[in-house]
Amino acid sequence: MMKRRTNELLLTLPSMAWLTVFFFIPAIIVIVLACKPADAQGGVSAGWTLENFRALADPQYLPIIWRTFWISAMSSVICVVLALPAAWAIAQAGATWRNLLLLLVLIPFWTNFLVRIFAWKSLLHPDGIIEHIATALHLVEEGEPLLYNSFAVLLVMIYTQLPFAILPIYAAAEKFDFTLLEAARDLGASRLRAVVSVLLPGISRGIGAAALMVFVTAIGMYVVSDIVGSADSEMIGNKIAQRVQSDRNLPLASALAASMLGAVVLLLIIARCSTSRWSVNTRNTLKREHLK
Repeated sequence: MMKRRTNELLLTLPSMAWLTVFFFIPAIIVIVLACKPADAQGGVSAGWTLENFRALADPQYLPIIWRTFWISAMSSVICVVLALPAAWAIAQAGATWRNLLLLLVLIPFWTNFLVRIFAWKSLLHPDGIIEHIATALHLVEEGEPLLYNSFAVLLVMIYTQLPFAILPIYAAAEKFDFTLLEAARDLGASRLRAVVSVLLPGISRGIGAAALMVFVTAIGMYVVSDIVGSADSEMIGNKIAQRVQSDRNLPLASALAASMLGAVVLLLIIARCSTSRWSVNTRNTLKREHLK
């Protein structure tokens, strides 16, 4: 037992060292800077203050914080909904088709992130093909812009984050025994009931990982809203960048980042507890159904 724990510790040390150097230490630095006053030259003064956190109560930040969370949450939900059938299809495909489909999922990573966003900017431009198709199908009014609004930010966010949702769900679905769905159907469950009661609990860890990965990535992203959004679709990342680059107010930017970090950690804890409770309740329900 001791040897096994030693081996596990040795295997964990590299990842823990990586997290410590590139996550925990920078997070502590950000929190410390958030409690420092700013000076007129764009630096950090001596002493301690909570004024930077009090400044977050400014009404200008509340709509931006709300917009950041709802766009990130919507991106996460839509990506998971779109990723579920895609991951299911890839997991059930033959070896040749599976490799090809996975390649198609990974191909966007071969192109520079900014290039892909600017490509969407061209597609959503008033003279772009999507605008013409949407107008021809009467999905939008003629002259109604598809660019520089929250819709464009959400659309491009979903496009950029979708592979991050497909891969974790596929990893979970690949290990799932799909004969359990056939067994549930043989026992009288409908197709929908079999999917909800058997498949989703079976790949719940993959779904949770996909949702959290998309949400955490989206909540700190500001490049998408900076390129295809406008002042009315700014996210908290845009404000952090402005405080650092334009205002040279590093403590206030750190306070914004620290508050966002705290909110994300709290949401992760809530999501973890909710997922665990859902999995336990589902297993108990299945056991009761089996006993009947």
